[in-house]
Amino acid sequence: MLDIKWIRQNQAEVQTIADQKGIPISIHQLVEYDDRRRALLHELEQLRQDRNRLSQEISVFMRSHEREKVDHHKKRVKEINQRLHTIEEEHKEVEGHYKQLMLYVPNVVSPDTPVGGSDHDNVEIKRVGEPTTFAFEPKDHVALGKLHQMIDLPRGVKTAGSRNYYLTDMGALLHRAVQQLAIDVLVQRGFKLLEVPLMVRTEALLNTAHFPLSQEQTFKMAEEDKWLVGTSEVPLVSYYDHEMIDVAEPIRLAAVSTCFRNEVGSAGKDVHGLYRLHQFAKVEQVILCEANLDISEQLFQEITANAEEILSLLELPYRIMAVCTGDMSQKTYKQWDIETWMPSRHGYGETHSASNLLDFQARRSNIRYRDADGKTQFCYTLNNTAIASPRILIPLLENHQQEDGSIRIPLALQRYMQGRERLEP
Repeated sequence: MLDIKWIRQNQAEVQTIADQKGIPISIHQLVEYDDRRRALLHELEQLRQDRNRLSQEISVFMRSHEREKVDHHKKRVKEINQRLHTIEEEHKEVEGHYKQLMLYVPNVVSPDTPVGGSDHDNVEIKRVGEPTTFAFEPKDHVALGKLHQMIDLPRGVKTAGSRNYYLTDMGALLHRAVQQLAIDVLVQRGFKLLEVPLMVRTEALLNTAHFPLSQEQTFKMAEEDKWLVGTSEVPLVSYYDHEMIDVAEPIRLAAVSTCFRNEVGSAGKDVHGLYRLHQFAKVEQVILCEANLDISEQLFQEITANAEEILSLLELPYRIMAVCTGDMSQKTYKQWDIETWMPSRHGYGETHSASNLLDFQARRSNIRYRDADGKTQFCYTLNNTAIASPRILIPLLENHQQEDGSIRIPLALQRYMQGRERLEP
């Protein structure tokens, strides 16, 4: 959420960003509602002052037995109460429209964010390793999963419908192994590990700016005001909801959680295998820091480097993409995606995403700190996917397959895989 004063002073810029991000909002209409609610609030305050003054005068006139003045003032108070009721109802309606529009206002974007309409306009800024080549006809992860009896898609669909799966035996172990590797890397780098709620209230999703624009992608529980999270970013940021915190040192949080995503509108897109699923697991890193652009940029580089370290330990080739305006979310100031080479896709597929949100989430969540001068400020927040599985199993299986059908286990994973150096078919 942006400050309305800043929005009023920068209406054209905010409207341009909204248009670039594809957010349906009229900033001009928002400012008109703000003007109207301010005017109504001023009138309400004036009417209440007049009513209080008249009520005090009525008491004086009653003591002096000035009946005519008492009756006149009572009549005026009655008229004011009627007017107050009308204005209060109008103010409530206008305030509702204003608050709803404010939920759609996008965050500003960094000067180095590319302008574009879709992921096709994202810009490659770094590449590590070369795409894997094979001296034989390689299998995709679905065929490898079947060969090793570690991925069972038909039974997943039978049990839970499309975009569901079972991981069995070595598949389940690999799934756990990559998560534990990521956790160990983050804990070694000073992140505090949390076990977090997977069901959250609507307020948590609004405050972290996942709602209203991503509401259709979120699974709602049937009986309560509860939703299944698509990322532990939501409960991690909400941990400090409406609190005054100390960010003299950045607060580094991490969580591993099951995540759920509806995938509305993605029918026919990336449906093969384990790429786009309704249920998956993520190890997420979240940082809260003081409102300082330089510090937040350093931390943005830090969380990206953490993800890179994990991919290096998995011995996988990848590239980093600067995400353009049209591919960014409403809440994001700056975003880099990491894409890992997936032989079966003949290209790179997104496996990680790092975002700097400035104070956009903290304003909504009311997370504050006191600066060196004792002034209250909103924190900056950042987040990054340390690992997401089973999607990461796609490049892990495909890049490390051998001609005899076996799969090489990267050295960093072997201790989590009971010492196995490879998986035999």
